[in-house]
Amino acid sequence: MEHQDSERVSLSSLHYGSSGEEFLNFSGFRSDNGDGEFSVNLVEIDESLLIDSSEVYIGRMIGGGGRSAVYEGLYDSRSVAVKIMQPCGESMTNQDYKERFRREVMLLSRATHQNIVKFVGASVKPVMTIVTELMTHGNLHKHLSSIRPAKLDLKLSIGYTLDIARAMEYLHANNIIHRDLKPSNLLLTEDKQHLKLADFGLSREEVSTEMTGEIGTYRWMAPELCSIEPCPRGTRTRYDHKVDVYSFSLILWELLTNKTPFHGRDPILATFDTCRNIRPSVDSIPEEFIPLLESCWAQDPSRRPEFTEITGFLSGVLDKLTSEEEVEPAEEADEEEPEDIEQAMIVAAPKEAKHKKSNFLSRVRGCFCGRTRKVAK
Repeated sequence: MEHQDSERVSLSSLHYGSSGEEFLNFSGFRSDNGDGEFSVNLVEIDESLLIDSSEVYIGRMIGGGGRSAVYEGLYDSRSVAVKIMQPCGESMTNQDYKERFRREVMLLSRATHQNIVKFVGASVKPVMTIVTELMTHGNLHKHLSSIRPAKLDLKLSIGYTLDIARAMEYLHANNIIHRDLKPSNLLLTEDKQHLKLADFGLSREEVSTEMTGEIGTYRWMAPELCSIEPCPRGTRTRYDHKVDVYSFSLILWELLTNKTPFHGRDPILATFDTCRNIRPSVDSIPEEFIPLLESCWAQDPSRRPEFTEITGFLSGVLDKLTSEEEVEPAEEADEEEPEDIEQAMIVAAPKEAKHKKSNFLSRVRGCFCGRTRKVAK
């Protein structure tokens, strides 16, 4: 890290203040001055996941939101990211808030995949903390904004979408719904060629009963998660892992256009558009990706494909692009018939998954034959 030791603060020296006025250092926390700590009921976490907070040092803030703040840190002589749960009013003593933290630790510690940030450990004393590997090259949202209005190279865009799809395929195979899939939760690797999924604060295990509705970030929220009619906070509704597929579709659209979905619309109004089956324009989208987009953002969740199907499709497209780059046509070679684009988009049957597959692949096979489409305004 760039900071000197004198600029780092030991995690063990922080604790929650008893009121908002006592939030002095580190946006919601104050150093222990010996006058005693604000007492909170500890969260039960598997001891094998806990680390000693006295060995964690934090530096500058690098991100965060209403529920947490993320800092550059040092643990066991290596750079890490330190996520500290932000106290906010009654949240300091709210059991639901603590349960959300426990769930995030449990799910992230179980998720071991090359496209998911690595869990290092957690601490519940003196503050609720999650430590992960440090990703120093920012998130996808900032990266796209920095090059706008230019677009990403198509091959790189597909590579990014494959990273996301593979991470989500892994989570869904392990019965985990992310529920907040969006560009700011996708972190770039050092070479900026790959992405890793982060922030499991809203994730949960999928259940067949009702789950909390209107959860996630409005602009990327699936229609079944929200309602045009006002509803009480915490209202529960039925939905499944396909909410992540919808969110993925808007990220794919953003990667191909480098535009923000529903740009210029208030986030809540964008959600109303989603509920009314209004989608971003596909006019500038490469033709072969339109069936994938329209399948993933289908209003009916059962019509959305599984991530096993999505990764199969994208792998086929990427392989085709790569092979075209590697082949240098000879001037005297016999001219061959162009490859049938329909056949080019047909990929091998995806590996078995626990979820029922959609008819996505069959729709892709027929998408280039006399196809008409309606473009949303």
